[in-house]
Amino acid sequence: MNAEDVAQYLQNNPQFFEDYAAVLAKITIPHPYSGRTISLNERQLLNLREQNKHLEKKIQEIIQFAHENDALHQKLHQFTLSLFGVIHLADLKNVITQNVREIFSVPHVSIRIWKEIPSNPEVQDFIKLHLQPFCVHQAKLDTASWFGESASHLHSFAYLPLHAGEQPIGLLILASEDKQRFHPDMGMLFLQRIAEIASYALRPSL
Repeated sequence: MNAEDVAQYLQNNPQFFEDYAAVLAKITIPHPYSGRTISLNERQLLNLREQNKHLEKKIQEIIQFAHENDALHQKLHQFTLSLFGVIHLADLKNVITQNVREIFSVPHVSIRIWKEIPSNPEVQDFIKLHLQPFCVHQAKLDTASWFGESASHLHSFAYLPLHAGEQPIGLLILASEDKQRFHPDMGMLFLQRIAEIASYALRPSL
């Protein structure tokens, strides 16, 4: 009989633990973190403590995630309020870029509105294919030039297409020297919210 057979037998015959409780109480096994031996009961307590530590860690991670989400929601709310009452297109562009930098701590932000400054047709065609934000580590087409002298130092980009319905109206790009600030595997929900808020604010001025 091998170890797997013993384990299967005990699983199939839980009455064994009641019938041979005295025997089980005498069994000792190595302590997982020291050279001494301990009883099965002590080993079970260690298992329970380890499980509790794991659960506590998970709970702390959930709490931390909730705090971070709440902070992001507060920033989105602040960003939304900052756009109220701004009418002129030039002012809107300045407010959007300035507040994305300050509220979300994004070091480099650039915006183009096709009605005001028609971009490279290739860029417009490329953006037509994307209704949702996306992140890359290298700038697409000629958009690196939008950041002037800083372009060569940027290693992550978040592209936020701006739309009126399904009609593209422009592009908002967030960029950073930090390669991990924006990456393809990150969640896009809050970037999408920023794009939606900016798009709605811009529509009346187009």
